[in-house]
Amino acid sequence: MIQTVLAALLSHWRRQPFQLLTLILGLALATALWSGVQAINAEARKSYGEAADILGGGGLSEITAETGEIPPSDYVALRRAGWRIAPALDGWLQGERGRIRLLGLDALSTPPDSPAGQAIATAGLRDFLETPGAILAAPATAERLRSIHGDRVIAVETMAPGLALMDIAAAQLLLERTGIDRLLVAPDQPAIRRPLQEVAPNLRIDPSQTADDLGRLTDSFHLNLSAFGLLSFAVGLFIVNGAVGLAFEQRRPVFRTLRALGVTSGMLVFLLSVELMIFALVAGAIGIFLGYLIAAALLPDVAATLRGIYGASVEGVLTLSPVWWISGLGIAVLGTGLASVTGLARVARLAPLAPARPRAWAMATGRAMRRQLLVSALCLVAALMAMVFGQGLVAGFVLLGGLLIAAALALPSVLATVLAILARTATGPLQTWFWADTRQQLPGLSLALMALLLALSANIGVGTMVESFRKTFTGWLDQRLVSDLYVTLEDDTRGPELLAFLETRVDSVLPIWSIDGEVLGGRVDIYGVADHPVYPANWPLLDSLPDVWSLVNAGEAALVNEQLARRHDLQPGDALTLPEGLTTAIAGVYSDYGNPIGQIVIALPLLTETYPQVDRSDFGILTNAGDTEELKTALVQDFGLPEDNMIDQAALKAFSLSIFERTFAVTGILNVLTLGVAGVAILTSLLTLASMRLPQLAPVWALGITRAQLGRIELVRALILAALTFALSVPVGLGLAWVLLAVINLEAFGWRLPMFLFPGDWVRLGLLSLAAAGLASLWPAWKLARRPPADLIRVFAHER
Repeated sequence: MIQTVLAALLSHWRRQPFQLLTLILGLALATALWSGVQAINAEARKSYGEAADILGGGGLSEITAETGEIPPSDYVALRRAGWRIAPALDGWLQGERGRIRLLGLDALSTPPDSPAGQAIATAGLRDFLETPGAILAAPATAERLRSIHGDRVIAVETMAPGLALMDIAAAQLLLERTGIDRLLVAPDQPAIRRPLQEVAPNLRIDPSQTADDLGRLTDSFHLNLSAFGLLSFAVGLFIVNGAVGLAFEQRRPVFRTLRALGVTSGMLVFLLSVELMIFALVAGAIGIFLGYLIAAALLPDVAATLRGIYGASVEGVLTLSPVWWISGLGIAVLGTGLASVTGLARVARLAPLAPARPRAWAMATGRAMRRQLLVSALCLVAALMAMVFGQGLVAGFVLLGGLLIAAALALPSVLATVLAILARTATGPLQTWFWADTRQQLPGLSLALMALLLALSANIGVGTMVESFRKTFTGWLDQRLVSDLYVTLEDDTRGPELLAFLETRVDSVLPIWSIDGEVLGGRVDIYGVADHPVYPANWPLLDSLPDVWSLVNAGEAALVNEQLARRHDLQPGDALTLPEGLTTAIAGVYSDYGNPIGQIVIALPLLTETYPQVDRSDFGILTNAGDTEELKTALVQDFGLPEDNMIDQAALKAFSLSIFERTFAVTGILNVLTLGVAGVAILTSLLTLASMRLPQLAPVWALGITRAQLGRIELVRALILAALTFALSVPVGLGLAWVLLAVINLEAFGWRLPMFLFPGDWVRLGLLSLAAAGLASLWPAWKLARRPPADLIRVFAHER
């Protein structure tokens, strides 16, 4: 009996192949966008973990210096004192498509059980030591290195992507360095050894934190991607919900017959669930395949973004994981269950001899609007509570999700109210019928329109955020990049020689010297600023004390960037302790867009006096108008500076803006995909409702309205509903943009961006939404215009 009942249920899909296609398509698209984003995130986090294991010694403790590098003499003293330690050097290698992180290690003292030791063992210790300047790297990373570093690059499967490993002596020679960045402490130490503070009091032991740094730094980026994937998944589920609900409605006569033949409601619900799970597994498999294609296409852009903004090494190569496949199928099954729970509940309550009224469920959906509006109000209250009482990124995304869900659930009621107001403008019977029929169609189209609202709001919100960031970032670059030429010396001892060479050739030379250190429990960059009028004229300050630059130039105060100030609630006038016991006051807070790291600016003489080991290789040069090219030629030919060590202002701005474009390339593509899914939702709803609407259209046709006119009316109706939805999406999108700029961006990166409005972009998006709705309704309208008159006449031959 079960087989017979299941065959009867499945026979519906043979008669309605397009409905089956829309069901599979909607679920496949939802699964594809969600699983694709999750695959990208999983690949990136896998790369972080592998790289962190090697860079951090696999969780080994580390010995570091209070400031700067560890002298080789301290390393030798600790080894003689009985410490089992391995020296490590961090740096960067140039490769195709950007830099690659370099780790220099002593192969003989590195713990063999550590990830780095295992990588060396995999490559072969003899080959590693006997090959001059051998570089170990993952296969994809090795390909990026070979064109520059030749055959000494050895591919090792177990290496993390975006990371290179060298013998520390060869790395020091390549990087032209003599010191050691850190010492890896082996887990098994001799029972008797001299204390660290006795041997090298300037060193300290730290737990390895490298494993968490990149994860914390890039959490906001991956959380944004997950939010887009979840939004796309929700939009896709609207398609599934509409297709499943209308299929259940069309099969009410079948359900009634089966119940009359003795099939229990429990058995009917079970078999319908089995049917849907079959479709979910098929659609999930298709969605996972599409998700793999999406992830493979987007991963290079994501990798470029993570390398350019965060310094995180992720190769643009996607690997398959069983966990990813299983989770993709799981989300497809879960999504199908969520989309069909309402329909299954109605089947469970279906009486054995309930009348078969094809429009009954659609009208019942209309009566549910008030309940939906109540849920919308509850979501709005939850969002506001998250804004007032919540903290962190999770609270920000609760606010974001609550606003979007509240807006989507309220949309049908708002549209019904607007349509009722427009109905009052009707001047004839046809217009009166048009507005009344549009309101009657609203329950059947509400899910598709809600999907369109979410897609349009996301486009407006993210577009406003990106363009606001672009405008702010461009203006900020114009202020900050005031030097005409930036040069980097290969040997910072040639600084005085450079100053003497430029003395009569340029207006001013501004040292750009910095050192990193630990302040308030985190890493910061400490810069020195020269006493020059170009800084007060161009440095953008958000908050400051009176006479701020005089205080800084006198060495009595410092500037901090917005990220550091917001992270630790610092205000002008607060005291701040820097490495080496330097205590100063905060004179001002400056904007520092695009940088997640804290920064402190002090007077240049104070920097060199307190930190004599500061890197003195970078300089900014103010030239006479039009003299930049002549100066570059002189620096190459007369001073002997490599041309690659010079960047002019225009090139640096172009480079910075190119990183900006890569940063938002992924979100732009996801915006387009989400809007495309919403267009499919409208198409599937209109096509599914087309045959259901014959009882409403046949009497109008019988009164003299031609089929072609009815087709045009259907097209106009879709355009009006899309236009109204777009108009309502504008304030929702602007609210979304405000949350992204003022809440999520602040929590994620530590800076707050001003919000600008771009009405021109809204007009283009509005036209695009009308085009999507028009294209989606064109086929149903054409089918209606070509409908045989016999189909319309047949309506009057049946009892309705």
